[in-house]
Parts: sequence; structure tokens; C-alpha cells
Amino acid sequence: MDTTTNKQASDIDVENWVDKWMPAPLRPYCRLARLDRPIGTWLLLLPCWWSLALATDGWPNPAYILLFGLGALVMRGAGCTINDLADRDFDAKVARTATRPIASGAVSPLQAMIFLGLQLGLGLAVLVQFNSYTVWLGISSLGLVVIYPFMKRITYWPQACLGLAFNWGALLGWTAEAGQLQAAPLVLYAAGFFWTLGYDTIYAHQDKADDILIGVKSTALKFGDASKPWISAFYAISLGLICLAGYLAHMTWPFYVGVGLGAVQLAWQVTTLDMNDPKNCLRRFKSNRDFGLIVFWGIVAAQVL
Repeated sequence: MDTTTNKQASDIDVENWVDKWMPAPLRPYCRLARLDRPIGTWLLLLPCWWSLALATDGWPNPAYILLFGLGALVMRGAGCTINDLADRDFDAKVARTATRPIASGAVSPLQAMIFLGLQLGLGLAVLVQFNSYTVWLGISSLGLVVIYPFMKRITYWPQACLGLAFNWGALLGWTAEAGQLQAAPLVLYAAGFFWTLGYDTIYAHQDKADDILIGVKSTALKFGDASKPWISAFYAISLGLICLAGYLAHMTWPFYVGVGLGAVQLAWQVTTLDMNDPKNCLRRFKSNRDFGLIVFWGIVAAQVL
């Protein structure tokens, strides 16, 4: 495969802060953990913050905000390491992923396993700062993290498994504050699940040509040209469930204003989406951080006011 073409197609952005500030031996591990691409950390973190804010009268606990941020950073990295270990043969065949550390040989599978152990240890160190209910609930999500990379081999719905794993924080944020689960966080978890189905279908449209060639599956391939109505439906269900979660948590009007503004953002994604333009898809996918922050600040405003 042509090296120049690989660099142009690669999803690794050179000359970012990792290249400028990190020592050369650490750069492949930073890229393996996707520290140079924080959108995945945001998407893992935001359901945690939503749930924590829903459970908290007034401002959410700053220490918990920081702990969830650190936990999301570490566990997103661990998930990416597991994913790249599982997909190393696939990644080597695709221009966009061929320069990833394991696929390119910059990090060996054994080194990646050791790095994964360090990440999981850090994640556990963060998790044990919470109450025991939250600790055990957090540990119970590891099975989903491990099986997710293999779902694309057997089902057109790997995004469903990602949704189950990536929104576990919608349960943890609540239990960290309340010490038990109730209806509101369960509904919020379901809302996050449908949100993920929407945004990860957009993301998967970047890879559909390569996915067909190497034989992996996605909702983008499942829905094809009919993806927009499906994404719209997923987003609509998510918004409805977020509203229901807020109702169950006794949210006041600023929450609903926030959800309304978030709905505008999601509508922008769908109406301007070009499923055949990878850069367009990536921008819409990344904009889900903005949606998540809008909803979060709507919850905080309702609690504070």
C-alpha cells in the first residue's frame, strides 16, 4: 500500500500536541489511547455528567465531575486498546487505520496488553473513590467493553453494543450521588443508547466502502441510503427519553429549554449530513459533544435555579 496515500488517508492527525509535547517513545501509546482525539472521551463522559447533575440538587460535586472526567479518559483509552488489539488485522488492510500503532507495528500486541493492564488499573483506582454500589456497577460493564469489537463480525448492529457500553455512565453518575438506581437513570441510559445508535451510524458512513471490502458490518451498511430516517428516529426517541428522565427527576423549565436547543443541534446534524462525504460525517459526529454539553448545562441550570 502506498505510504503517501496512507498518510493522507490516515485517521491519525500528525503535528498535534502529541507530536509537539510528548517524548517519542510515548507517542504510540498516546495515539493508541486516542489522547490526540478527545471526542470519544467526551461521548463516554457526558452521560456520566448528565446523570450526576440529574441526581444533584444545585451544582454537581466538582470532585465527582473531575473523577468522571479522568475515568472516562482512562477507560476510553482502554476500550480503544482492546478494539485495536481485536482489529489489528482488519486495520492493516484499511488506509484510514493502517497507521494505527498496533496495525503499523509501532506497538506490539504484548506491549498493548501491558498498557491495557495499566489503564485498567488506573480506571479501578478512579472507580474505588465512589461508593461500593457504584464500584460494583462500574465493574459489571467490563464485559460489554470486551465484546464490542467482535460484534461487527457477526451483526449489522455493533452500534447497539457500543450504545450499551458507552452510556453506562448514565447509571454511574446517579449512583455516585444517590447510592442506588432509580427510574430516572434507567430511562436516561436508554436515551443514551438511542443517541449512540444515531451518532455512530453517522460515524460508520465514513468506513462503509472499506467495511464492505474487508467483510465487517455496521448500521450504515444495514440502512444504506435510508440512514437519515433511521438516524432521525433514533435521535427523536433519545430526546423523548431524556425529557422523560428529566420529568422523573422533577426537572424545571431550564432543563426543557436545554433539551429543545439540543434538538435543534441534532436536527442540524441530520439535515446537513452528506453520507457520501467522510469529512462531513466526521464533523457531524464530533458535534455530538456540543449536543451533550447543551443538555448538561440545561440540567445544571434547572437544578441551580
